[in-house]
This record gives sequence, C-alpha cells and structure tokens, in this order.
Amino acid sequence: MARPHRCRRICKEPIYNNFVPYGICCDSKVTLTVDEYETIRLIDLEKLNHQQCANQMDISRTTVTEIYQTARQKIADSIVNGKPLFILGGHYRICDGSANRYCHKNCIKSNNLKEVVNQKGVNEMRIAVTYENGNVFQHFGHTEQFKLYDVEDNQIKTEQIVNTNGQGHGALADFLTDKKVDVLICGGIGGGAKSALNEAKIQLFGGVSGEADNAVKDYIAGNLKFDANVHCDHHEHEHKGHCNENKHHCSGNSCK
Repeated sequence: MARPHRCRRICKEPIYNNFVPYGICCDSKVTLTVDEYETIRLIDLEKLNHQQCANQMDISRTTVTEIYQTARQKIADSIVNGKPLFILGGHYRICDGSANRYCHKNCIKSNNLKEVVNQKGVNEMRIAVTYENGNVFQHFGHTEQFKLYDVEDNQIKTEQIVNTNGQGHGALADFLTDKKVDVLICGGIGGGAKSALNEAKIQLFGGVSGEADNAVKDYIAGNLKFDANVHCDHHEHEHKGHCNENKHHCSGNSCK
C-alpha cells in the first residue's frame, strides 16, 4: 500500500491561476499544482534553499526537490511549446501562521502574527545574538532571527529564538528595544546601526563569530573575543541596492 502524501503547507494561493501565450497556442495545456507553484515561488523568487523550502512547506527536502524539478519541467513545456499554463489542484493546506519560525519576510501570516516573547525577570539581563543555524549571523542588518538569552547570577535561565519578520538595519534597534534587550552580540554591523543601538543604550559586542551559545557563555565568563571597532562596509551602500546581492558575504574582507 502506497504511503499517503503529506499535505504541503503553502503561504497563500496564487493571485493569477492561468497564463496563455500571446498569439497562436498549442491545443493542449499544462497544469501546475499549487504546491508545485509554491516551490517555484520560494526557491526561485524568495531565493530559499531546498531545506528552507522544505521547512516552510512542512515536507522533506527530497520531496521538495522532486516537486521543484517537476514544476520547472512543466513551466519549460509551457514556454517552449506555447501551451497555456494553469495553476490549480494539488495536495496542500494554507499556512495558519503557527509555523512562523520558518516563514520569511514575504509570508503574510508571519508578518501579521504577533510573536510572544518571554517576560524578562527584574534582575535578569537579556542578551540578543544575531542567529542563523546555531551560529552568530555575520550581517546585523540582514539577520532574520535573534536568539535571546535571559541571564541571572551568571546563569542562563531561558533561551528563545525570535523572527525579525523582514525588519532590517535601523529598524532592528527598535525591534531589540521592544524586546528589552540589554546586550547585543553580532558579526558585522554598520555605523548607522551602531549609533541607533548606542542611543537605545544597548551594549554592543561586534565582530564575533562561531556558535551563538558559546559566544554567550564566553560573555558571561568575561572571555568573549570581539572587535570594538567592528564595521561592515555593506551598510555604507544600503540605499544603493547592493546589500541584498551580498547578503552572506559580510564575513569576508568587507567587514573589518
């Protein structure tokens, strides 16, 4: 007996459900399922890798690869052979926002969902770390997650990962203030963001790399290695449209 398909989670149904070639077209048509459409949207438009796409759709990476390959073949058939393309059907469910830890900046439910952050104790210090896959993310202005650590008597009491939901650069200082953060540990960071954090009275420890948990433990022990003069050159160009093209390159020579 064949194993039933796992219902694929999608952010929302497509706004347009058919595309017809201009002029004379083929008699046959191509049908792209909604879950196939979603893999194209996430991988080709949102630039997610296959594992990130799998997490968001609540299926395995292998299944994502299979769906994605089939979807691309169908789109190629439509374009090359002039066949009308219809988007309908498939085995899917609409995201209800409950899996917002995997959602990215263009996910409607993620943007509308108010994330609940643990209440900080009176005598606790809250440390935020730019976070990606367990490590200190190297570009403050493009971090999609922070890991928050509440510390009391030199002991980590609670940990929590929170999403920025597409906020970046200067807006992140307000984001951290709203979360009652006292200390920020990060990799590269620009001058404008440093000034905003200083105004918010958030103590900055930049130029840090490696595992986030270890960085916080080193901070508590007084052994954290950081760069007081850290500076990310990308931030000087953030209004010229180049940051997105170099999102993951801040750990290279452009950060001092």
